[in-house]
Amino acid sequence: MTRTNAKGAPALPLNTILPGDCIEVMNALPEASVDLIFADPPYNLQLKGQLHRPDNSQVDAVDDHWDQFDSFAAYDQFTKDWLKAARRLLKPNGAIWVIGSYHNIFRVGAALQNEGYWILNDVVWRKSNPMPNFRGKRLTNAHETMIWASKSEGAKYTFNYEALKSLNEGIQMRSDWVLPICTGHERLKDENGDKAHPTQKPESLLHRVLVGSTNPGDVVLDPFFGTGTTGAVAKMLGREFIGIEREEAYRKVAEKRISRVRKFDREALQVSAGKRAEPRVPFGQLVERGMLRPGEQLYSMNNRYKAKVRADGTLVGGEVKGSIHQVGAALEGAPSCNGWTYWCFKRDGKVVPIDVLRQQIRSEMRQN
Repeated sequence: MTRTNAKGAPALPLNTILPGDCIEVMNALPEASVDLIFADPPYNLQLKGQLHRPDNSQVDAVDDHWDQFDSFAAYDQFTKDWLKAARRLLKPNGAIWVIGSYHNIFRVGAALQNEGYWILNDVVWRKSNPMPNFRGKRLTNAHETMIWASKSEGAKYTFNYEALKSLNEGIQMRSDWVLPICTGHERLKDENGDKAHPTQKPESLLHRVLVGSTNPGDVVLDPFFGTGTTGAVAKMLGREFIGIEREEAYRKVAEKRISRVRKFDREALQVSAGKRAEPRVPFGQLVERGMLRPGEQLYSMNNRYKAKVRADGTLVGGEVKGSIHQVGAALEGAPSCNGWTYWCFKRDGKVVPIDVLRQQIRSEMRQN
């Protein structure tokens, strides 16, 4: 699938895995065309020699050529170049997630800031089933770090706060995520029964990232696509994806994997919306539409105070005049007040929060 630009010319190769060097491919894609980037770059592990378990069996470590750099300077230049190319692709309110280990994430963090990104959070992915430290000379490396950053300071990035809170049983999502690494049926294998990719990320990790920071229909780019976890989860969640992967073996595994993925139905793709995502409704609109009348009495939720509605959408309570928020705060002697939940009106002998009327208007707006 290719999304066209306003002139009808091909623009974005959606739901496609592009071969080649990620920097060259990104530089060839249209500017400001991507909503989110998830990047799992080489970690530059600097492994020396083989690693064995206590039973003398060899550990299948990350010793592939794509993870090897001649020096820190070479790795830093590579990081600078791909981050620059990635930032060009992000829409003004786009964002990026980069995952790494202690080998590289501090260098990546500095490079992000140097390239103009604005760091929002660092998230610790704590592995519930980490690989032991077989040599016993260091702490077991049981986590990786993700950096979440917007394209620039002040960008209105997507953050589905309520959806993540729902994922976490109604508790605000924290910046430490306890999730298992890939094992069992999720771990992809090649023809020989070996790991198809040494650093395959679990789908649970990408599920949380995409639910929290994208919406259905958004375009997600992964410049280090590997075996396609980002693409598989994006497809399930109704997001568009673009993958870039230079290794043919990984592309074949990813294409086969994604071809088997089914997109969730439309209703299942909906997530809990945060209050900030709801359309703004001025209190005066309730007065204009006759849902509340000038002179009508409002009552505080604790039934201690009263205020009258005025024709311009303000209230007057005793000697205090102003918005529903200002009057409520003044009467309570509080620094602030949410007037929508503070004030109520009476209908048929029942006390009803004025927020009910706001929700009626919002429901109409969504239908239209």
